[in-house]
Amino acid sequence: MTRVLIADDQTLVRTGFTMILTAAGIDVIGQAANGVEALAVTRRLRPDVVLMDIRMPELDGLEATRRILADAPTSAEGHPVKVLMLTTFDLDQYVYAALTAGASGFLLKDVSPDHLVHAVRLVQQGDALLAPSITRRLVERFARADPSRSVRHRDLATLTPRELEVLTLLAGGLSNSELASALRLSEATVKTHINRILTKLQLRDRVQAVVVAYQTGLVTPD
Repeated sequence: MTRVLIADDQTLVRTGFTMILTAAGIDVIGQAANGVEALAVTRRLRPDVVLMDIRMPELDGLEATRRILADAPTSAEGHPVKVLMLTTFDLDQYVYAALTAGASGFLLKDVSPDHLVHAVRLVQQGDALLAPSITRRLVERFARADPSRSVRHRDLATLTPRELEVLTLLAGGLSNSELASALRLSEATVKTHINRILTKLQLRDRVQAVVVAYQTGLVTPD
């Protein structure tokens, strides 16, 4: 069962999300009202996924995420802990910073119950969580405004033609199953290609790969 920690300074948000996830069979193992608590509870309970609000008192979600992921923590089952950021606006100025801090994606707080459940499970499995429309606007507004951010990731020549194809489709927001269908490959083979892309480009996860695809011009916002 997926184990989740909810970090948000609004009691109503924490309670609502807890009810939704619990009803879907997801185990909410703890809550935190600020970044300091989120850091402490994550280290103590080792959840699979942390739902992390960006704007919180004492320590904001960005810094809490950096500190959590700097330790390369693993869940109780031995898998890397994933952080899924919560924000009020899809063009929040902190969203890009959240991704570079190591978050595995972000959700709007007005997300539907079904989408919330799907997002938590998707991230826990290591899949992508960036809708194409949001990704395009995000990169167009933040990443492309500062090309220096991607200097160390610009050598795409290390990728094979198939890996470039996978990265291009990945940037379009396709999940592993959708990639497998589009490329007529097994999901296991798709995962192998993605892992090789991450290793060659020295990236933490597929979210960073999506951003790099836009930054390098492999995919352009249109």
